[in-house]
Parts: sequence; C-alpha cells; structure tokens
Amino acid sequence: MKFSVFQISRRGGREKNEDRMGYCYTRESGLFVLADGMGGHPEGEVAAQIALQTISALFQREAKPLLENVQDFLSSALLAAHHQILRYASEKGMLDTPRTTLVAAVVQAGAASWIHCGDSRLYMVRGGELLTRTRDHSYLELRNAPPPGLDRINRNVLFTCLGSPTKPIYDVTGPVYLEQGDRILLCSDGLWGTLSDEEIATQLCQQTVSHAVPDLVEQALRKAGEGSDNVTVVALEWETPDAFESTQGVSTDSISDDVFASTIQAGPLDGLVDDLDDDAIERSIAEINEAIRRSAARKA
Repeated sequence: MKFSVFQISRRGGREKNEDRMGYCYTRESGLFVLADGMGGHPEGEVAAQIALQTISALFQREAKPLLENVQDFLSSALLAAHHQILRYASEKGMLDTPRTTLVAAVVQAGAASWIHCGDSRLYMVRGGELLTRTRDHSYLELRNAPPPGLDRINRNVLFTCLGSPTKPIYDVTGPVYLEQGDRILLCSDGLWGTLSDEEIATQLCQQTVSHAVPDLVEQALRKAGEGSDNVTVVALEWETPDAFESTQGVSTDSISDDVFASTIQAGPLDGLVDDLDDDAIERSIAEINEAIRRSAARKA
C-alpha cells in the first residue's frame, strides 16, 4: 500500500478538547479512526480514548497482516469499544456514562470500508467531486420526525452514540474500490458544522491532504470565531505519486508481515484496554449474529 496521510486536532473555544484520532497499519491493511467525546456527559475524552485504543488493539490482534472480514471486524470492534466504555463506567461506579461518536475506515486490498455512529463524518472525493459522505445519526440529517411526545426535541440531537445504556445504532459502508488520487477525510462536527460539504470537498480536491487539512481546520476555527467547537481531522490520499513524495507519505511495501505501526497514543487507560474484556467481545459477536439471523428471517 502507498498513501499519504495527515492528521490534526485543534481546541476551539471549549474548555478542553475531547476529540481523539489516529491511524495504524500493517503491511496490507490500514485503519483510520476518529472519535468525538460528547459534552453533557462526564469524561467524553475518556470515552473517545477508550474507543480508539480498543479498536486499535483489536486491529493489531486480527490484522495478520490482513483482516479476514473487514465488515465483520468494523462491527465487532465498534461494539467492543461500546462495551469497554460501559465497563469503565461500571468499574468507576459512575451514575452517568461517558459517551462518544465514532467513525472508522479500513483500507485493504485496494478498497475502503467504513463504519460510523453519531455525527463524526467521513467524506470521500474523486476526480474533483464529492463521491459520498456519511449521514449523521440525527433527526435532522435523516429527515425523520422525532418520536411521539418528543416533538420539541432539537433535531440536531443525536439518537445514538457509543457508551449510552442502549445498544448503538451504526452504519457500515463498502467495500468501495479506490482509484489513484482518491481522498478520504474523517472529521468531527467542529469542521462540517462550520464549513459546507462543498467547501470541504473543493479544498480537499484542490490540494494534497498535507496542505488541505490544516487549511480547512484553520478556516473552520476562523469562521466559527470564539465559540468554535474543537476541530479534528485525519485524511488520506491514495497512491498519488506527487503526494506520496511529501513527508506524510507511507509505503508498506518494504515492511514485514508481523510489523504493526500506530499513531494512536497510549495513556492511563492501557490497563483497561490491554486487558480486553473477552466476554464483552463475545457478547458483541453474538449480538451481530443475532441481528443477521433476524434480518434473514424477515427476508424469508
């Protein structure tokens, strides 16, 4: 694999930055993850960090050097991260749980697949145009009416996330086969809440990611002013020779099958995440299998 990548996180007008992002890769597979810890609940930054570390640890465990099934991995990893957040809250005796959004993409065998829960987004551009982007899990984005009795609810409010007492709702997309020059951008709502889809796509198409990403982040902060949300972005550009020559170029061709590289930072949560709760992971897999069984039964 050959790709260029750039990541940045800037604190806006908030007291602290609860966003987390990073990427990791083996010889034949790459994982890109971004989480936005949710305000209004305690320790959003912890929820985001747990999500990243859990998914990264599972990727390291299963990508040998390829993931056997990318879509299954994404679903299992998201649910495992959700259970790890609940486990953390339980061990701390917390009355309210930390919560986070999540968007994650895997690039493998020349194709990209991704999963998202909440309103952290993925954009994909090709040939100067926006090819696709994720749809937020909010009533406004899905253009659905709020549930009965909640007709006055803010339609921007999310109806799902990781860490809530209920099972998260998520969407998996792909595989989408990549062409040279394709760009994939993962971002928190601090970016798209200020800049339009057209602005994001245009800037991403016109420059390499190492130039486009910091420019987009600066534009979002400047446009939002003192009340700006935190702005976090990780983006990759697929096999563009000129872009690859930049300092952010990554080539996995020369590394051995057992090498694992990661920018996802270790921290005080290592003890929790390194000792992954196998029971929680098994429950996650069982939930997926049950959902598949119910879906098959409805189609029969």
